[in-house]
Amino acid sequence: MKKEDDSRLDAHFPIRTYGKGELAMCYIRGVCQHTAVKQFNEWIRTAPGLEQRLLATGMKRGSRHYTPAQVQLIVNVFGEP
Repeated sequence: MKKEDDSRLDAHFPIRTYGKGELAMCYIRGVCQHTAVKQFNEWIRTAPGLEQRLLATGMKRGSRHYTPAQVQLIVNVFGEP
């Protein structure tokens, strides 16, 4: 019987509060944080219905953090980083 790789079990992305830059950098690597945030915001705007669902959770466009509920919505759309 083949044993499942334990490292895959530990590779779960934690759903918690993230700074916008922090979360953007999880998804978009290799660029400065400002660029990652701009690109991530574009992804959110163009993902069908995602921005509206985030705003419905109380997100403000100028806020600096995503709540765990908002992070879960993002992960549901984009997958785990």
